[in-house]
Amino acid sequence: MRRLLLATFRDTPVSGEPATAVVPATARALVATIWLCAFVLVVAPAGAFARERTADPRDIAVAHLPAEARDVLVRVRAGGPFRFERDGATFGNRERLLPDRKRGFYHEYTVETPGARDRGARRIICGGPRRAPEVCYYTDDHYASFRRIRE
Repeated sequence: MRRLLLATFRDTPVSGEPATAVVPATARALVATIWLCAFVLVVAPAGAFARERTADPRDIAVAHLPAEARDVLVRVRAGGPFRFERDGATFGNRERLLPDRKRGFYHEYTVETPGARDRGARRIICGGPRRAPEVCYYTDDHYASFRRIRE
């Protein structure tokens, strides 16, 4: 058996073995390819070769939000308390910059702006159930542009 295995990867027979025990180079390449495929499909972790979704450059990760915005997200998921009377009010999406949804889907929350005497320009807009929103957006220019928040 050992001789047969050794012969599998040689072009010439070992003394005393039949010429039929020699496997051509193309067959060796085929065996190597099969082993490689088996490794990739069975041994390698499933996600190691998966193509990741390219993030939209307009998206923003939670970690890159200002601390005040991260605080607002925590409060949204907890159902409050909120610091401003208008927090949780229906956002009408009059600018039509967010995906079109039925009225009442989006709610706005104020993100405090240090040094501002009023609510400032920063907001988080969340869509879906109030404590478990499907999607949230961040704006720092009072609704002129939005960035989807990636968890």
